Amino acid sequence: MNTNAPAVDDLGLLQHLADRNGVATTFWDWYGNQCNVGSRSLLAVLEALGVPVTADATIKDVHDALTWTEDQFWLQTLPDCTVVREGSSKEIHVHVPHGSWVHVDYSLEEGGKGELHQLDRWVEPRVVNDVLTGRATFEVPAHLPLGWHTLTATVEGGAVYSAPLIVVPNRVSPAVLHQGRHWGVAAQMYSARSASSWGMGDAEDLANLAAVCAQKGADFLLINPVHAAATVAPLENSPYLPVTRRWVNPIYARPEAITEYVHAPESVRRAIEALRESAVAEDAAPIERDRTWAAKSKALELVFALPRSYHRQAAFDAFIAQGGQDLANFALWCALVEKEGGLLLPEEYANADMDAIGAVREALADRVEFWQWCQWVTREQLVKAHEVARSVGMKMGIMADLAVGVHANGSEIWSEPGVFAPGMQVGAPPDMYSQQGQNWSQPPWSPRALARTGYRPLRDMLRAVLSHSGAIRIDHILGLFRLWWIPAGRPASEGTYVYFDHEAMVGVVLLEAQRAGAVVIGEDLGTVEPWVRDYLADRGILGTSVVWFEKEDSGWPLHADQYRWGALSTVNTHDLPPTAGYIAGVQTELRNKLGLLVEDIESVRAADRRELEQMMVRLREYGFLEAQTPTVDEVVVALHRYAAATPSALVGVSLVDVVGDVRPQNLPGTSTEYPNWCVPLCDGNGKEVYIEDLATNARAAAIFEAVDSAVR
Repeated sequence: MNTNAPAVDDLGLLQHLADRNGVATTFWDWYGNQCNVGSRSLLAVLEALGVPVTADATIKDVHDALTWTEDQFWLQTLPDCTVVREGSSKEIHVHVPHGSWVHVDYSLEEGGKGELHQLDRWVEPRVVNDVLTGRATFEVPAHLPLGWHTLTATVEGGAVYSAPLIVVPNRVSPAVLHQGRHWGVAAQMYSARSASSWGMGDAEDLANLAAVCAQKGADFLLINPVHAAATVAPLENSPYLPVTRRWVNPIYARPEAITEYVHAPESVRRAIEALRESAVAEDAAPIERDRTWAAKSKALELVFALPRSYHRQAAFDAFIAQGGQDLANFALWCALVEKEGGLLLPEEYANADMDAIGAVREALADRVEFWQWCQWVTREQLVKAHEVARSVGMKMGIMADLAVGVHANGSEIWSEPGVFAPGMQVGAPPDMYSQQGQNWSQPPWSPRALARTGYRPLRDMLRAVLSHSGAIRIDHILGLFRLWWIPAGRPASEGTYVYFDHEAMVGVVLLEAQRAGAVVIGEDLGTVEPWVRDYLADRGILGTSVVWFEKEDSGWPLHADQYRWGALSTVNTHDLPPTAGYIAGVQTELRNKLGLLVEDIESVRAADRRELEQMMVRLREYGFLEAQTPTVDEVVVALHRYAAATPSALVGVSLVDVVGDVRPQNLPGTSTEYPNWCVPLCDGNGKEVYIEDLATNARAAAIFEAVDSAVR
């Protein structure tokens, strides 16, 4: 074939290049058909990974890119990052000019040094960039302790190179999982309001909600992600589209709970109360984040201006020091967004490395300090909520939720753009629930860039989230293995999977979880290969089982005793309607109304009826339903008895099921078509249920008692 011909004409060659670079060339649709990824999608994804091809690449360019791909390994003196399991040795390749000697040492995180042993491995040298390059093989010893260590290579002639060495656990096994089975509550904390709320649930409400659940026997409270969002209107409603996952959203701070408020002058206290009253929502009114933040931000400004005691100021200074450059950059980004009135910043401020940043950092120093302070007081309150949960009886306390990614114009990509893949967005391929696929509008980390950082962004994010929680749920944990990348401007169906070094990614999660003593749950729903679930189970990471999704090969509901032990089992998720709504077919009717179905509506309704009828048979088989025509409430309680009858280590009860709501919190595949993430906690009649009322709510008591008695 003509080497100057367009590369898109030779799909086989492009597939070979993609395979060599960790890019999937096929995928399975929800009908079980294997589909090829298109040539143009492959080229776009490869370019985003740094492979030297473009949309106009020729066949010669692809051949050159194959050579480039192989050369990359030989251009590294040390691997970008070495991850090894505790108690295991590992061979690494070191590249130097052929014939040169090289020594490799290790330095431990807590002090101590040692030398790696060179192995007798002959590999033919290779000419790379006109230099004959040799490969030496060294062995990382098996006796190294867990931790974040460093490898150093000293090459003949005096050149010195260093790279991270991370020793990770084989598995995590928190003590709480050896103390029997546990159950807890899953809640969208912003939706759970109280009489003292500022229009939406916050950290003070979270502490009270945790106390109510703990008194009913719950050992954890799973909440939506509390990652930071931009603080200029219009605020992002989705907690799964943050601007960064390391820092938290100050909209969850309660001004009156800040220490300095106690000694505030009466005039300040009255002003803050007036601001709170302006944010209070009417009964069952949608969550209005813009309204809440407009009032709460002014109140936070008033508290920020109050004097701090010496020890409080010292604690704030220490927080700033510990946050380092990452906190400084985040706070500056907040100040710039505030100054410019939106997320799209002028070119001179396009990212943290621009020449103009130094001057503007100094000019906005006061606002930077305010945003750093907002982080301090908000995190302080989230930590307190977790401490309250533990102190009133929860074994795990708050279970944090980790979003898949970040906003394309957020602070994280502004602070460190080189870690992200340009021109790519993360989503999901078409499936039976989102038949046009999903685009979550989030830029993915580049697996190669992430390795070059020694997985520091992943580590720092985990440490931050685990600082105020006793367990962590990783949304779409398959993202540690592969992510569906969609070239910008194309439909979700034209994406492909890009693979990550899952051994390294999972290892980092385990290391940080073990240090925090935390339980790790992976959301492994959807199309997940069996080996992935087995791998996660072997590493001590619990999976996720949802009653509606667990099926036998025949299509009937899986028998309760056949569920996994290593899972958090629930009746629904935040991406499904409340159970009462699911029983009524809300998910199908809404998707049909909004044009999200690609199948005939009557066929989908028939499938819904068949699924419900089979589930009712199963519930009666287990003795959880007796009435011939049970009420919806009776079916909901029975379904929770069924989840509790599984052997799963953890059982979750959704707060919307507890109160009988029917409206989805989120409808996947929509943005403005449905009020996602703005639905307050209400009963089946649309009347709002406040946190104060939950303790005496009869319907809640029935579900809590049913689950608690079964699990205990």
